[in-house]
Amino acid sequence: MQETILIVEDESDVVDLLRYNLHRAGFNVLIANTGAEGLEAARKNRPDVIVLDIMLPGMNGYNVCNALKKDPETESIPVLMLTAKSEPHERVKGLELGADDYVTKPFSPRELVLRVQALVRRLKASVKSDLTDIDCFTIDKSAFEIRMSGERLELTTTEFKLLTLLIERRGRVQSRETLLFDVWGYQNAIDTRTVDTHIRRLREKLGPNADRLETIRGEGYRFNALS
Repeated sequence: MQETILIVEDESDVVDLLRYNLHRAGFNVLIANTGAEGLEAARKNRPDVIVLDIMLPGMNGYNVCNALKKDPETESIPVLMLTAKSEPHERVKGLELGADDYVTKPFSPRELVLRVQALVRRLKASVKSDLTDIDCFTIDKSAFEIRMSGERLELTTTEFKLLTLLIERRGRVQSRETLLFDVWGYQNAIDTRTVDTHIRRLREKLGPNADRLETIRGEGYRFNALS
């Protein structure tokens, strides 16, 4: 069965380039030219990945991403944002809204396809159906759900995978490069700030357990078990 990729982009030349290369990679491709159309298409078709431009007429990509991640019907769909802005704070803004990855224009079609494939692999990865209880955390991989002291954490798909990996490898330092490979599926450490942004968001959601996620300067991150 072909995975479906939704492209939300208003520039026809970019749409044609993306559609051609994603078709060649074996994907079914849907197109939306505005943010509102993209939201409607996402809710109607439930694509496997959404490639979302930031500079859209009417409703911009940030607002679209925010709406997608707040809707239970679409919150688990991975979003790869396209941006013509190279400033780090602009890229981080998308990640803070729940985007799973980003590519800066002009981009390499091959790199974009590889990133989409990595998101699909991550989403389709086989998961165990049983529950795992570790300290005050209960991990349900079949439901992509983590509960902390009985309360469900509101996590994106990427945050779920990252926190699950760190909890399961508790007590062991995980480098940013290792996390990019095991969580994002990257073969090379493209941008380690992606990891830092997601760690910061996880700490906010862990509340009183935020300090369980320890930064090891110059090395990476470690989840500490209760003593």
